[in-house]
Amino acid sequence: MRAVDRWLQSWRIAKVLPWIRPGDRLLDVGCYDRVLLRRVSQRIALGVGVDPLTEPGRSGNLRWVRGVFPGDVGFEPGGFDCVTALAVLEHLADPAAFAAACAEVLAPGGRVALTVPHPRVDGILDALIRLGLADGMSEEEHHGFDVAETIPVFEGAGFRLRHRAGFQLGLNTLFVFERPDADSTCAPVERGAAHGAA
Repeated sequence: MRAVDRWLQSWRIAKVLPWIRPGDRLLDVGCYDRVLLRRVSQRIALGVGVDPLTEPGRSGNLRWVRGVFPGDVGFEPGGFDCVTALAVLEHLADPAAFAAACAEVLAPGGRVALTVPHPRVDGILDALIRLGLADGMSEEEHHGFDVAETIPVFEGAGFRLRHRAGFQLGLNTLFVFERPDADSTCAPVERGAAHGAA
């Protein structure tokens, strides 16, 4: 990864960190270089990373699995409190299947925290790659996912939107969804809320 890639990655990680609670059992989808899990290892109970390019292994309360989620790897229903997926949704051929799989592996009240770039980012990345400033991790695998479809996809899997915020000058969006429990009385966030760039 080049400096620009790392800077963008750090920005995405900073956006999801507040949504990872102490004691969480965390599933990080698209964990490639393990940065997020290592940053939170001291405050979570368990961390599992899944990526088709990561090296399998273990370190303390962390474990990495090579594969695709959902598909290659399966996890116990309700086995996680939080799922993170940073710049992952645009790589998936079936985002609805991903949302349904997240609902299955999350305990009641569990959260999905994900960042989704605007399709315009592909053109910007192309220019940065040509200039030798970025590697653009697996950019050739992008499916042109429409950010506006994120909410319907996750609501279709039974999630409630808890938070939505634009960042990186509006070119990226953080979404946090919650899997309601039987006694949940929290109201979903309005769709137009929190669009400010940060």
